[in-house]
Amino acid sequence: MSWSSAGGPGHIRGDGAVTAHAPAKVNVSLAVGPLREDGFHGLQTVYLAVSLLDTVTVRPGEGLSVSVTGEGTGGPDPVPTDRRNLVWRAAELLAEHAGVPADAAIAVDKTIPAAAGLAGGSADAAAALVALDALWGTRATRGDLTELAARLGSDVPFGLAGGVAIGTGRGEQLTPVLARRQWHWVLGIADGGLSTPAVYAELDRLRAAGRVPDGTAVPSPEPVLAALRSGPTAALAAALANDLQAPAISLRPALRRALRAATDAGAAAALVSGSGPTVAALADGEDAALRLAAVLAGEGVFRTVRVVHGPVPGARLVG
Repeated sequence: MSWSSAGGPGHIRGDGAVTAHAPAKVNVSLAVGPLREDGFHGLQTVYLAVSLLDTVTVRPGEGLSVSVTGEGTGGPDPVPTDRRNLVWRAAELLAEHAGVPADAAIAVDKTIPAAAGLAGGSADAAAALVALDALWGTRATRGDLTELAARLGSDVPFGLAGGVAIGTGRGEQLTPVLARRQWHWVLGIADGGLSTPAVYAELDRLRAAGRVPDGTAVPSPEPVLAALRSGPTAALAAALANDLQAPAISLRPALRRALRAATDAGAAAALVSGSGPTVAALADGEDAALRLAAVLAGEGVFRTVRVVHGPVPGARLVG
């Protein structure tokens, strides 16, 4: 598991800015338990951080401000730039923890689409924590930032950690996994997002109707972990699983065609990433991923495709 914060003047540029990157995630496996009394579902997931990165740059400011540019910032449902944005809440939380004024101008440059099942908002929050720790000199420990991340959202701790990890609880309780082998994927990104709460609600509806398993039987993650460690690609392809795929397809039937298009184009396997609607297509090496992306880009099934690899480190300072 990788994490970098360091703080101090070494990462503050001449213009007073600090920049951090954080990665998207793919849930290589995702088992969702029944709805709990606290309103959450228990999860057992295997996270993989991939090389689709958002960039967060923070500068001294008076009060808080957030600007967002890049992927998914326009259209009918733009990324919010107020307290609804996890970056804003991350800044408030770190300032409260450290006892410093929440003064910063925060600029988010997105390549991870919003509401796509890739945890882009969580990645932004993780990068903001790391960058603001350096800007404000809070000297927060790794444990401090991880605790704050868990308070922000289920996927934010993994945005800090990166690499490969088993997530339990709501996904925020992480166990790092050593997996040195690189895996290559093509992400098929659709027009429009899917609401994560809506996908979970649809899962509950399908379970109540007896159309999908009730989630009480949790499979062992070991086949996925063994495949991630050493392969072959066919072993990982056979182990991919996502309990949210069925409800995502129920809400967005075009996903069925998108998954089929990926496998028909040569993917070893394809699954909906997290709550969707992004399709993560596993390729047998970098060259195969480039060929797969070229075919899918030409078919027009997705708004855009991205070739990525993983595991990659979590949120870290750059520059």
